[in-house]
Amino acid sequence: MKIFCGIDWAEDHHDIALVNERGDLVAKLRISDDLAGLEALQQLLAEAGDGSGDPIPVAIETSHGLLVSCLRATDRPDYASNPMAVARYRERRSVARAKSDHADALALANILRTDADHHRPLPADSELIQALAVLARAQQDAVWNRQQLANQLGSLLSESLPAALAAFQVKNVGLAHAEARAVLAAAPTPAAAAALSKVRLRSILRKAGRQRRIETRAEHLAGVLREPHMRQLPRVEEALGQQVRALVLQLDTAAQAADDLAAACAERFTQHEDAEIITSFPGLGELTGARILAEIGDDRSRFADGRALKAYAGSAPITRASGKSLIVHHRKVKNQRLAAVGYGWSFATLSGSRGHYDRRRSIGDRHTAALRNLFNRLLGQLHHCLITRQNYDENTAFPTPLPAPA
Repeated sequence: MKIFCGIDWAEDHHDIALVNERGDLVAKLRISDDLAGLEALQQLLAEAGDGSGDPIPVAIETSHGLLVSCLRATDRPDYASNPMAVARYRERRSVARAKSDHADALALANILRTDADHHRPLPADSELIQALAVLARAQQDAVWNRQQLANQLGSLLSESLPAALAAFQVKNVGLAHAEARAVLAAAPTPAAAAALSKVRLRSILRKAGRQRRIETRAEHLAGVLREPHMRQLPRVEEALGQQVRALVLQLDTAAQAADDLAAACAERFTQHEDAEIITSFPGLGELTGARILAEIGDDRSRFADGRALKAYAGSAPITRASGKSLIVHHRKVKNQRLAAVGYGWSFATLSGSRGHYDRRRSIGDRHTAALRNLFNRLLGQLHHCLITRQNYDENTAFPTPLPAPA
C-alpha cells in the first residue's frame, strides 16, 4: 500500500506523520534536528517500505535546511508546501482551528495523498546549480545590503556633511563607490573635508583605484568640499563624523563581500553548460546570467513550458474574473530575485528590442509595464533556447516587421 510522509519543520525538532492510501495514520515520530534525528527518520521510512525503487514521497513546509538537503540527496520526491496552503488544508478537517505540530505533519501527508498531482516536487538540480544558487543569492543580498548602507549614509550626510552629497551623488559615482568611501574615511566632518589638499585628494583617488583624470577630479572635489554649508555645533559635528566613519567601515565590508561573491558566482557560472546559451542573450553577463540560472535551475522538467516559467518569474499577467468583473494586473506572488534581475535585463536589451518596447508604449503601457512585457518575451525565448540547445539570434527573436500593404 502506498505510503505518504509529512514533516512539520521546526528549528530544533521535527514531527513526522506517515499515512496510507486510505488516510489512516501508519506511524508518527518526533525527531531532533541532528544526525540522530535523520537516522531515526530513515529508519521509520525503511520500516514503512521505503526503497530505492519506490521511495516514499515527503512533504515539508520549507525548501531549505540540512534536513531538506539530506532528503533531496536520496533522490526521493520532496514537496515544499506553503504554510498558508497547509493551514487551508487543515481547516478542511476541522473548523475549530485547533493546531498542533503533529496535526500539521498529518495535514502535509494528506496533501500528498489527495493532491500530489497539483503540487510540484523540488527540482532535481545538479550540485553545481545548488552551489551557484547559494552564491548568487548571497551576492544579491550583499548588493542590497550595500545599497541599504549607502542610503543610510546619504541620510546621515544630509545633516552632517552636505558637501559630500554634492560631490559623490553624480553620474557613475555614488556613496557606495570606492572613491566616496575613501574620501569620507579620510574626512568624515566638514572641517576635515575642507582641509583636504589637492595633493591629499590625488593620493586618495589613486588608492581608491582611479586611473584617469585624477587632477581634474581632485580639483573638482576640493572646490565642492570647501563650499560653505550649514553646520552643526562642533561637538555634535564631531559625533556625527564618528557615525559617518562607522557607516563607511560597514559599507567597505559590504562592498568587498559583494565583489568577492560576484567573482565566485562568475567562476561557478562559466563551469555550467548553459552558460554559453544564457550569455548569448543581450544584456546578460556572467553575474546576471548566474542569477537567472540559479533561480531557474538546470532541471528542464521543472517548467512544463515557457508559460510556467513566466508565471514563476512574475512577468506574465494574472486575470481575476468574477461575474461581470474582469481585472488583469501584474503578479505579486513570484520569485522576487528573478523579477529583480528581469527589470535590469529588459532595460539593457532596449537597443535591439526598441520596436517591441515602443509598440507596448503606444498601446498604453507605462514604462515599467512595457519592460515587464519585454522581460516576459525574453523569458519565453530563453526557455526555448535552453530546451532546444541553441544560442540567441536577434533576427529570429525580434524580426523586422513587414511593411503594411498598400
